[in-house]
Amino acid sequence: MSARRIFGFTPSPLSAAEIAAAALRDERKPEEGVCLVITPNIDYVARLREDAAFLDACRQADIVTCDGWPVAAYARLRGCGSHRVTGYDIAASLMRAPDIAARHRLHFVIDSETTAEGIRAWAAQRNISEQITICVPPPRFIQDTMFCTMLAGQIREHRATILLMGVGSPQSELFIARHRAMLPPCWAFSLGQALKVEAGAIRRAPVALRHTGLEWAWRLMHEPRRLLRRYATASAGFVAAVRDDIRKPARCAR
Repeated sequence: MSARRIFGFTPSPLSAAEIAAAALRDERKPEEGVCLVITPNIDYVARLREDAAFLDACRQADIVTCDGWPVAAYARLRGCGSHRVTGYDIAASLMRAPDIAARHRLHFVIDSETTAEGIRAWAAQRNISEQITICVPPPRFIQDTMFCTMLAGQIREHRATILLMGVGSPQSELFIARHRAMLPPCWAFSLGQALKVEAGAIRRAPVALRHTGLEWAWRLMHEPRRLLRRYATASAGFVAAVRDDIRKPARCAR
């Protein structure tokens, strides 16, 4: 059966719980390599139009979910049969699972020492500190080839079976795309801010705002300087991406 594509991708029909369950249940085999999971929102989609390397990296993804509600709404309009699944939902389903460390070794690549401390506390509460490793890379680390090679080596040495990237796009996707051959067979999740929420470094929007599609407003209220211009640029870029996507011939994936 064929599936409709948007922006060059086929959105997954899986829920966050189903994706997390698959990762926890199905340890990757050496011949399978990395299974990359990405969660595009409007900023993500807008960036794809401008960054060919990012687009190529994202096309290597195995599971794509619609994060922002505009992306999910457009997917439904195009007949993709998908629904909204955010990085927050996936991170929560993974990290709150009681058996996350039963068969897995985790490596976190995250944004700050504050988030790292939260992850360490989370691991200590579950008595799984020995099964996790954490890296806080420098800003724009993707430009440092030696550092990225070292990081890939650390992940492989840890024999990570779940790789959780919380450094945002496009660095997470570019790192995985460029170092797939070095990385161990694992599930790799590009989750950004979601890991900060699970680590207790920031609060997620109240449920009422999530259900009404206003989670973006909560984030804007808390980080106006960083997000105001970004949201404006992303909104314009997303509209342009939708226009371009509609103009393309209908394509299906089998």
